[in-house]
Amino acid sequence: MSRLDVLLFVVLPYVCLTTFVVGHVWRWRHDQLAWTTRSTQLLEGRWLRIGINLFHYGMVAVIFGHLVGLLIPESATEAIGMSEHAYHTMAVYSGLTVGLVMVVGFLILIVRRTAIPRVRRTTSRTDHATYALLLIAMGTGMWCVIGENIIGDGHNYRETVSPWFRGLFLMTPRPEALLEAPLLYQLHAMSTMALFALWPFSRLVHAWSLPLGYLSRAHVLYRRRAPRPSHPRLRRPAASVAPTVPASTGGPAASPTVGTPSSAGE
Repeated sequence: MSRLDVLLFVVLPYVCLTTFVVGHVWRWRHDQLAWTTRSTQLLEGRWLRIGINLFHYGMVAVIFGHLVGLLIPESATEAIGMSEHAYHTMAVYSGLTVGLVMVVGFLILIVRRTAIPRVRRTTSRTDHATYALLLIAMGTGMWCVIGENIIGDGHNYRETVSPWFRGLFLMTPRPEALLEAPLLYQLHAMSTMALFALWPFSRLVHAWSLPLGYLSRAHVLYRRRAPRPSHPRLRRPAASVAPTVPASTGGPAASPTVGTPSSAGE
């Protein structure tokens, strides 16, 4: 194991994870006004509604599947009676399904953002970097599922990637475990770590803004500013305006009287 391996699989992950935590704290304390998705729904809503739902639901399922596969060791699933073959088959095809949902939603959002000029003008450099890292992470992840496990002979990442990932949080890093994984798994892990480092400075921070306050917030009551009386006698009478009497020849002009009709000879 070389120094480059230690730098890539030990030092760099700790730098990314530290940036992930410290960056969120810094932005919450100094940049709360920009803690938003900067939504473009007012510019275009139809394709956004389709793409964002597919992307969000797929991403939540993908993250949940990764947490189960990376944090739960092989011995724990075998203790409940699930063989490694059964777990591997379930993980591959469920991961393929939710991964495709996430990729389709992401592609819809990318096409929408590039094809609609009004939406394209709202894209920042940080957005471009975020989309690039998401594309690399999703591309390598999908190829790990399809190329390595469906087309290829398969790889048990719970013996290589999972020990390396758990070792980072247990402060017992094991870079040699990740070195035993295929190159695609290493690229997938590194692109995900880079995405963690960029996360607090991008629009992805909205993932932590759950609207939990709506569950306990009081109802909003709407009342009329000036309620209208329901009985006809209680309604205000409309003011009547008398017509203007034309001035006689050679005499002064007659002024209109408001509220009472004019009488001849006055």
